[in-house]
Amino acid sequence: MIQKDENTEKYIVREDSGAVSILTLNQPRQRNALSSKMMSALIFELNDIAESPNIRAVILAANGPVFCAGHDLKELKSISSCDAHAALFAQCSELMMRIVTLPQPVIARIHGMATAAGCQLVASCDLAVASETAKFATPGVNIGLFCSTPMVALSRNIARKHAMRMLLTGDPISAEHAWQMGLVSDVVTEDTLESATRDLAARIAEKSGSTVKIGKEAFYRQIEMPLAAAYDYASSVMTTNMQTRDADEGIGAFVEKRHPTWRHE
Repeated sequence: MIQKDENTEKYIVREDSGAVSILTLNQPRQRNALSSKMMSALIFELNDIAESPNIRAVILAANGPVFCAGHDLKELKSISSCDAHAALFAQCSELMMRIVTLPQPVIARIHGMATAAGCQLVASCDLAVASETAKFATPGVNIGLFCSTPMVALSRNIARKHAMRMLLTGDPISAEHAWQMGLVSDVVTEDTLESATRDLAARIAEKSGSTVKIGKEAFYRQIEMPLAAAYDYASSVMTTNMQTRDADEGIGAFVEKRHPTWRHE
């Protein structure tokens, strides 16, 4: 299990504001590269949030001019053994899976560049709000290291030929293009990026936490299933959801024309 140490806050700044937790990548001089220490710090905070029912939405942001430049190439170059490289890439996969399996929705707030594993980070989040000046790329092919693990998240967000074009050319795309392809959910002006992301997180945090948790897990499970199996699974999820206290409260509130009172536990 990853433990918090004295360096964690050097890599990730956490701010809890009501029911929203903001995790900010905090290595701007290193372009917020996903070094082993950066990933450890981020996994630690996500694991802690997973056990915090009072937190109902997460924003993933970054300090400095770059959102995230992907893996720390100096760190990769300093490692010589196959096992050490394997461990680093496995840690990155653990981070991406932690985002996907987190009970709370995670919203990426992107400015500047998000490249390689940084683009993977965006694709792994449930929602992504980008500044209109943001750019995205998977440029590993240009340095002889194909973006194979970023490809996993990327290809599950956008159409195959769009993904292959990004992967094979390494060319950056604009925020507007990323929105058209489905890599990001919102594009806003640079001066409204923070407020727009906070507003989105706050709207989600107003919902029933248990219901959102059920829905997020079901979304990622059903999307990989054949159609008939997906409907069978989704029907069972709705049946279980219908038996919950919050479903009873929410439907009752709608019928009675009042605001629901969710149970946060």
